[in-house]
Amino acid sequence: MGPSARAIAEQASLQAFLHGYLQEIDPGQWRENTESARTPGHWICELSLESQRSRLAIDILYRSDLGRHRYGKLHQWLNGRYCWAEIEPFQAMCLLVRELYARSAGMVPELRKLRELELLHRLTDSYGVMTRYIAKRRHDPHLYLNRFLESEQSLLFGHASHPTPKSRQGMSEWQQDAYAPELTGRFQLHYFMVHESCVLEDSATAVPASAMSELLINGSQASLNLPDNYVLLPGHPLQAQWLLLQPAVQSAIEDGVILPLGALGPEFAATSSVRTLYSEQADWMLKFSIPVKVTNSLRVNKVPELRAGVVMARLLAQTGFAESEPRFRILQDPAYLTVNLPGQAESGFEVIFRENPFIKGQEHDVVSIAALTQDPLPGRNSRLLSLIEGVALNENRSLAAVSQDWFQHYLACAIAPALRLYDEHGVALEAHQQNSLLDLRGGYPDTYYYRDNQGYYLSESRRATLTELCPDVNHTPELFYRDAMIRDRFCYYLIVNQLFSVIARFGADGLVSEAALLRQLRGFLQTELARLDGPARPLVAMLLEDSCLPYKGNLLTRVHDVDELNAELEMAVYTSIPNPLCRRVQSVLPNQLRKQAVEVHHGAA
Repeated sequence: MGPSARAIAEQASLQAFLHGYLQEIDPGQWRENTESARTPGHWICELSLESQRSRLAIDILYRSDLGRHRYGKLHQWLNGRYCWAEIEPFQAMCLLVRELYARSAGMVPELRKLRELELLHRLTDSYGVMTRYIAKRRHDPHLYLNRFLESEQSLLFGHASHPTPKSRQGMSEWQQDAYAPELTGRFQLHYFMVHESCVLEDSATAVPASAMSELLINGSQASLNLPDNYVLLPGHPLQAQWLLLQPAVQSAIEDGVILPLGALGPEFAATSSVRTLYSEQADWMLKFSIPVKVTNSLRVNKVPELRAGVVMARLLAQTGFAESEPRFRILQDPAYLTVNLPGQAESGFEVIFRENPFIKGQEHDVVSIAALTQDPLPGRNSRLLSLIEGVALNENRSLAAVSQDWFQHYLACAIAPALRLYDEHGVALEAHQQNSLLDLRGGYPDTYYYRDNQGYYLSESRRATLTELCPDVNHTPELFYRDAMIRDRFCYYLIVNQLFSVIARFGADGLVSEAALLRQLRGFLQTELARLDGPARPLVAMLLEDSCLPYKGNLLTRVHDVDELNAELEMAVYTSIPNPLCRRVQSVLPNQLRKQAVEVHHGAA
């Protein structure tokens, strides 16, 4: 019968938590396992619990060159009995949380206890939510279908390197059933009529945002015969429920400025971000503000992000990059609508229109890299393993040979063009796993898609050129960063978060060793280095030569209770990890490389 949904969720929660702990806090002391009677693992990693005068021993079932290990049983050293005792994963996480805050020097005791309580609450929430999703979906035959929406709704374990991957504060159980992507609900949007004097909109397309909104309901019809001077605004049901309770909105309704219309039009479904909605029938996906904290952050659209989507659509069109790299697509967010209410920077009505190339008939074989590399449920293969086995069978070739060819296709369509976009135009992307989609027609990566208007970084060194190309960038000065900071961010999102997850999945599935793919990656980067002469060149040189790489500390960010998307300047905690591409560190055990000082950088999660 296999493990229960709760047991699966507990182990997955441990997996995510320990990944952050070993990368960001303490790499542990590693030793070969000579106690074979206790565990089948070949390695044991010991973590010190100094404040508790104890130790934690973790059986390593798979040791990854990239830090993406697989964990087995856990044992705590009992000083009083002078022996090891097996403990449950959640108990181990609680011990490590206690140790984290015991080590948090300089924090006021009361604040430390409040933050510790908050982290424990989010851990418990994430664990419980994950259990529910697994129980509902583990036997669902649609879970592993390679179609856009099925891929988006398959992330039962969530962010692989976040300590609370399924924390959903602000969404009750009945709302989960209706609106959580993992539970596959579909629902209508809630619409408002708003007097045009209060509406703010912009569009980089020939179609105004207000017209896009009408077309969501009436398809090809020209008009819904709205009253004169009124505009139709869509809302997420969760957003609408919150808005209708706000005094400023209630006052506008009383004055006849805003008229709630309720649920209308076709049904939509949530994608993996929870707040971006999709319909096979619509030309646009919609990104809403919702009153829910997903992992770290309250998910709201800020006015600068509305502008950024429009400006970047115009800028990228001027670069001609799409024509030169047809296998690398950036899903544009070229239009927005919102309501301007007195005294508020954001009213809560903000909605972003995102292009949807995955309409009915075009949604097959499109999978996010997060879904492709996600750990499988017990007794199942990962998406990537099933895909490679199918290709190898069709081509009558070995799994390793197909894997290395697949990886080369992936580098060609996903990584090389991203480096060239930064090198030639000074535009870097926050291309993490969940923001990255692959078209897998024929089994191999054919086209890469990037999404997220919050994830653009423009090189300060290219400001004059970009401004000449598209003067509208003067309206988004917050998008410009120094190249040194962009290198750190781009390195983490594109390489450490996205690319390394692909390599680790191949290794964990036994398709080809991580070491072989790292050698292949080194060769690819050396070739790219020879053709780059702009800001991407120092980034590639860093990857090939530096002993450490920048790493976004999701656990440290959570320990300090930082909401990156809403903190001043979007602050996030960064640290560093050993560089597996650097020949000097490839043979060094994890405990022989210590963390550099933690830094605080600015930017989105």
